[in-house]
Amino acid sequence: MADGVPVVCDDVARTAIPETPQTSLPVRARRLVVLGDSTAVGLGDPLPGGAWRGMGPLVAGSLGIEPAGYLNCSFTGARMACVRTGQLPAALAHRPDVALLVVGMNDTLRSDFSPRRIAADLDHVLTELAAAGALVLPVRYHDHGRVFRLPRSLHRALRARIDALNAAIDEVVARHGVPCLDLDAVPGTYELASWSVDRLHPSELGHRLLARGFGELLADAGYTVPAPVSLVCSGGKEIGALDHVGWLVVKGIPWLWRRGRDLVPYAAGIMLRAVTERWRRTGDDENPAELPAPAAAH
Repeated sequence: MADGVPVVCDDVARTAIPETPQTSLPVRARRLVVLGDSTAVGLGDPLPGGAWRGMGPLVAGSLGIEPAGYLNCSFTGARMACVRTGQLPAALAHRPDVALLVVGMNDTLRSDFSPRRIAADLDHVLTELAAAGALVLPVRYHDHGRVFRLPRSLHRALRARIDALNAAIDEVVARHGVPCLDLDAVPGTYELASWSVDRLHPSELGHRLLARGFGELLADAGYTVPAPVSLVCSGGKEIGALDHVGWLVVKGIPWLWRRGRDLVPYAAGIMLRAVTERWRRTGDDENPAELPAPAAAH
């Protein structure tokens, strides 16, 4: 994919869905709710008037959902616990047929990161929404350090956190038997054109890829998708060089500083353990008791 040139990808990766009896007619979704963090809000896909669009309205449009049937409960900075306590009540009151859940990356960047608590919160959210009659579609995450180009130690720290997050998500998703969009396998995930200037949020193309992926999961689950999301970008605000510089100064550097204060100590611990392990191995190699006896002179 060339930098800045939208590329149409028709196949969006998705996880296997447990086999369920199929009805003769597809199900029509009439009420959709979106829960999660800034990606769910739509950051990275600005509209000319200054608002954010993102994957939520794109999915709603593809399903033919009327404006009154669409609700976005997400907010920037949200963690899994925020969805449980701050977003779930409004989502349940909306009585959705389908719920999209994009959350978890903010958890990986905090010093109190706990896969066990994340799994418990996710389990509660899925249980409550399923009891209300909604099909919930969460996501599992890609290696974001490959997108953001972090230093090696920070990349290793973040990757370890993402692996633990995905393991927690996989466990809960398997227990509930719901579809889950695997972002690591979505075509274009690691392409520059799929990401906004900040490299933290999807670009318009990236949001379209997410929306197309959710639509394909819904189609596989027996829902009718009258107008699959196009991957041809249109309707969004054009991003120029001034936007790049402005974001870096106003948002990018402050964000990295705030999040780094949590993640850097964890990364430092990884580096220290690696150095200690190398030192231990080197010390063992140089220990005369561990070395073979010298050959006899001839």
